[in-house]
Amino acid sequence: MTLIVGHVSALARFPVKSMAGEALPIAELDWQGIEGDRQYAFVRAQNGTRFPWLTAREVPGMVLHRARFADPSAPKTCAIAIDTPDGGSRSLHDAGLHAHLAEAAREPVSLIQVARGVYDSMPVSLQTSAGHRALEAAHGGRIDPRRFRINVTIESELLPEQWQGLRLAFGDPSEDGAIVQCADPIQRCVLITIDPDTGAKDPTILRTVAQRFSACYGLYSAPARPGLIRVGDPVRVVG
Repeated sequence: MTLIVGHVSALARFPVKSMAGEALPIAELDWQGIEGDRQYAFVRAQNGTRFPWLTAREVPGMVLHRARFADPSAPKTCAIAIDTPDGGSRSLHDAGLHAHLAEAAREPVSLIQVARGVYDSMPVSLQTSAGHRALEAAHGGRIDPRRFRINVTIESELLPEQWQGLRLAFGDPSEDGAIVQCADPIQRCVLITIDPDTGAKDPTILRTVAQRFSACYGLYSAPARPGLIRVGDPVRVVG
């Protein structure tokens, strides 16, 4: 027996950690996560800690750079372009781009590629329309959902934490849809204070999330069966 709990309303992947990403009509879920998601990251070259990544914590302007695959259907083989805040476009490997980030960070940086994805925790993030509405109601105004860098947004009247420990299947049972294992709510940090269009910080958003939602927004999940996720797919709880 299965129960339809909503429909996929948006999909996104982020080819470069901490940069803006790209909306997708279809996402391929493999064992490491959504194909192409967080494939690259900039590293603080002289940082020897367990978290060496250069992120928008250090350089808020990273969120104003949009990373996209030149051929969205072939993330394993195609090049990545970076749309810059000045309206230009550069290769991800452009030396000038790297120098710009190093100058903003005030330290040397380097680029790495990790085939399994550079994740802080689990590879797939979920949120529901009800979950986002609850945040906006608590905050008293609209909040751009792009701040939270969610992979799969589901139109549903349920809060995502109601699915903890359950499996969600995407698409009709007869199709090649993916299945994910839902896990824990996602702990949030200062990154959500950064406006995705301007780079300006609004600390009141993190304050609302911390005070009203135990610092959590969205739900982590992990691949349980590789497959496709499409915008419009029904989402089912399965055994």
